[in-house]
Amino acid sequence: MTLPIALDAMGGDFAPAEIIAGARRAVDELGLGVTLVGVPELLGDPMGLEVVACSEVIAMDEDPASSVRKKKDSSLVRAAELVRDGRASAMVSAGNTGATMASALLRMGRLPGVVRPCIATPIPNPGRTPTVLVDAGANAECTPEMLVQFAQMASAYVQVHYGVASPKVGLLSIGEESTKGTPLVKDTHKLLASLEGINFFGNVEGRDLIPSPVDVVVTDGFTGNVALKTLEGGLKFIFATVLEVIATNETTKAAGDVLFEYLLPVASSLTPENQGGAMLLGLNGICVISHGSSNATAIMNAIRVGAEMDRVGVVEKLRTTIRPDQKL
Repeated sequence: MTLPIALDAMGGDFAPAEIIAGARRAVDELGLGVTLVGVPELLGDPMGLEVVACSEVIAMDEDPASSVRKKKDSSLVRAAELVRDGRASAMVSAGNTGATMASALLRMGRLPGVVRPCIATPIPNPGRTPTVLVDAGANAECTPEMLVQFAQMASAYVQVHYGVASPKVGLLSIGEESTKGTPLVKDTHKLLASLEGINFFGNVEGRDLIPSPVDVVVTDGFTGNVALKTLEGGLKFIFATVLEVIATNETTKAAGDVLFEYLLPVASSLTPENQGGAMLLGLNGICVISHGSSNATAIMNAIRVGAEMDRVGVVEKLRTTIRPDQKL
């Protein structure tokens, strides 16, 4: 019997209404099982879904570490415990990212040999499978050894998630040459270039995120998060500008009527809500982090990713990828 997905119903800018609506769609449209975790008196109509009650909520602006320690009956902590206790196959949240990571890490634990879990975020890559950006914000300060491990975990993730046999791994830098970049980047480049089992492409630049020549882009969490947010802002600006231009006059509106048929599929493929959320790699369990502004569609797709990762056995794949005795 397939276990349900534990969904933090209290997390996100539009919680709980959009979260519950997304869960209902995951059940109706995808045939998946979902258990809501939330404060009953704040949930409203659970739309016929099972509810695991809690009494506390960790707000978006609360300190992750202290809030998880103090609020042991929060929706995030209880969702992580459902996975730990074998009552759910994965947890999904659009709430406080730091608290989501802390809850998952403290309750599920790390896989043997994993130094730090990292966030793997899919970036649309028109015409082919998405490019996975790692780390997208879990670890602001990293060592070369951590970045190498991120590359290993992300490669394994791409293999089981997207079916890419030998994922190309790029290291984010300010130039393609191996001599470019910070000491962290240079040292990481040397390690990746000499590491067996990694299809290392070399350095990639910010302009290589969309479209990308690689399947995995590795960087530290600070740089990765800035790059991701910059990319999101740029795409929003482009979409808004195109719509504004089309609405200029009758001539442009007529042109828009013709172009919309071709533009909408492109826009859909580049919309973050259709990507399904980010995976927290390195845990002894599955945790999917959805954007704070997630709507029902984004939540449905995040639940889908959680179910897919359980089906393909991503945790076991990562367990065999990271060797506790590995020396770099």
